[in-house]
Amino acid sequence: MIDRYLTVAREGVHESEIKRSRFLCALAPADSEEAAREFVRRIRRAHPAATHNCFAYVIGPDGRLHRASDDGEPGGTAGTPMLQVLLGREVRDTAAVVTRYYGGVQLGAGGLARAYGGAVSAALDLIGTVERRLLALVTVTADHQRAGRLENDLRAAGRTVREVSYGAEVTFHLGVPETEVPAFRSWLADTTSGAAGCAVEGSAYVDVRPDAG
Repeated sequence: MIDRYLTVAREGVHESEIKRSRFLCALAPADSEEAAREFVRRIRRAHPAATHNCFAYVIGPDGRLHRASDDGEPGGTAGTPMLQVLLGREVRDTAAVVTRYYGGVQLGAGGLARAYGGAVSAALDLIGTVERRLLALVTVTADHQRAGRLENDLRAAGRTVREVSYGAEVTFHLGVPETEVPAFRSWLADTTSGAAGCAVEGSAYVDVRPDAG
């Protein structure tokens, strides 16, 4: 099983102009084909007067599910170059739509491929990517008096704190590499003198900071 992959950091748009044609590349995270298709529909609704709304998306950690559309551009000059950029940069669970407003100057097949592929590449550079890792979902509980220091210790140790909730106790929801769970339990016991609770509740792909351990 793939234990890590890249995905687009957030939804965003990058605009460029080539020979008077406007190219707007919209990117968004999409963890299912339906989510990707809905994003494509949304962008098309937002640009009903556009000449073309071409798309490509890659779904799943292994990138096995992927689709592309030229939306009326000559075959292979739009969707395929867009898809090649996503696959080549190993970006998964991501949908891309490039909206073109024709400016009156034909670009030719090579020019179109460079324009559409370049639009996706530039958008990825602008918006950025995050790493998504397969992690054990660990729940740590501590009393309120100890919680503030424990949170600082967790973050200083590079742990991925997904959420913190407050009730009778403070609960930290973490993502920990499965191979590191035993060492994490020992670290937690030492750090809190055995006062914190720790439970593992399955696993999931979790977005992590670039410097997370």
